[in-house]
Amino acid sequence: MLNRQGRPTQAGETAHEERATFTGNKALQQIEPLIFEIGHGEVTGVDIDKPVPYKSRLGKHARQGEIGLPGLSEPEAMRHYVRLSQKNYGIDTGLFPLGSCTMKHNARLNEKMARLPGFSDVHPLQPLSTVPGALELMLELARYLMTLTGMPAVALSPKAGAHGEACGMMAIKAAIAAKGEGATRNVVLVPESAHGTNPATAALIGFSVKSVPARPDGTVAVEDVKALLGPDIAAIMLTNPNTCGIFEPQIVEIAAAMHEAGAYFYCDGANFNAIVGKARPGDLGVDAMHINLHKTFSTPHGGGGPGAGPVVLSERLAPFAPVPFIHVENDKPHLVETREEAPAGNKPFGRMTAFHGQMGMYVRALAYMLSHGSDGMRQASEDAVLNANYIRAGLSDLMSLPFPDHPSMHEVLFDDEWLKGTGVSTLDFAKAMIDEGYHPMTVYFPLVVHGAMLIEPTESESKASLDLFIATLRDLAMAAKGNDKERFTAAPHHAPIRRLDETRAARQPVLKWQKPAPAKAAE
Repeated sequence: MLNRQGRPTQAGETAHEERATFTGNKALQQIEPLIFEIGHGEVTGVDIDKPVPYKSRLGKHARQGEIGLPGLSEPEAMRHYVRLSQKNYGIDTGLFPLGSCTMKHNARLNEKMARLPGFSDVHPLQPLSTVPGALELMLELARYLMTLTGMPAVALSPKAGAHGEACGMMAIKAAIAAKGEGATRNVVLVPESAHGTNPATAALIGFSVKSVPARPDGTVAVEDVKALLGPDIAAIMLTNPNTCGIFEPQIVEIAAAMHEAGAYFYCDGANFNAIVGKARPGDLGVDAMHINLHKTFSTPHGGGGPGAGPVVLSERLAPFAPVPFIHVENDKPHLVETREEAPAGNKPFGRMTAFHGQMGMYVRALAYMLSHGSDGMRQASEDAVLNANYIRAGLSDLMSLPFPDHPSMHEVLFDDEWLKGTGVSTLDFAKAMIDEGYHPMTVYFPLVVHGAMLIEPTESESKASLDLFIATLRDLAMAAKGNDKERFTAAPHHAPIRRLDETRAARQPVLKWQKPAPAKAAE
């Protein structure tokens, strides 16, 4: 008898029965309680000197009781966080097919460069005379970004994608105000397939939002955009390639229509990974575009840590770039910190963040660019598109494509049409992927597709890893169609934590740990 790995089932091995253990652990898969459940307030891993007498200035804000923080010895603390890390899935664990998020391999060379003295320990309040290398690196990174996008200016300070969106749209708002149209141009067009942050960003800075419908093939029609244009339109926020994994075929015509109407074209650059070295947004008519360094240039992704979302700007918007920015005068870089310091012709809309940006992300991104070169970055884009279409070809006979008429770019989108009648949902399918050792793809996004399953393999994966991934999804798809519902509706079976009630967790979140009441003694 062969198991799913193709090897003979060993003596005593069964498909569904598992022998219970005294500890609850299963070999290297160890149960790890909450830190509040294993820690004690009187325990600490360090010795802290008793403070000298002092007078508190907190007044009524002073703590009235014990904090109740758990204390652990040093070995206990180390084991706790190591065990938690073993329950995480990341790009170093395996293929990470999260669509629209580009989970690129983070090259260790980049990490080594970011840890070089002078970069890793640079402080934002150091005198500029002590950080010429950092300024030069930022200038070089800016030069690469402007070259790759065909844009004349870049703001490096935004911290992430949504922050970059805000930067680009604030520059557009400042440009509109400078023309005396601030009171009239107050509507932003946002396609139905856009990232959710797009309408949120526009609304946050005072614009109203008008939706642009998607065509049946998942793209935006220039005729639909023109029908909405008027003196009240400030800009369009269009993602290209879009969140359906399709390159917008009428992007040049859309940009021309916006400009003719006196409006601006903001491009969401989240999917730039698909076109680096192949198409320059500036040549397509884009006025502003943020670039997620984590998605396109292999800096670490998300997790609430340091990020970077530089924004490239057209000639029409370059004068409105925020401070701080680097200005080169007499071949010497100078950090412009305030509006008053800005050279003649520059009208910064203000400051978005306390300091210039995240040096570690700049170093990693430039290391990626230098190690790949222009031809390597172009090949990375080509390989990302190739890998997505390879998965598409390997699954399209079993899983349905909502937009079969367009080739996929960096990601391939399936819907749940093929699951009708099986009793298995998109969520069930995603949970079953966890049992197979894969992080699920993005599900239920974009919203224009019912039961969406968005898969992005990136250029990092080998043919062998793609073949195994395709074979795994084919096995799951055939099981779903073969009425093996229990494999899906109860999944994940093998994860440390079983399926949660996600609706209840969203509506009734428990945000603070409470010590359980003591169990009642048996009568």
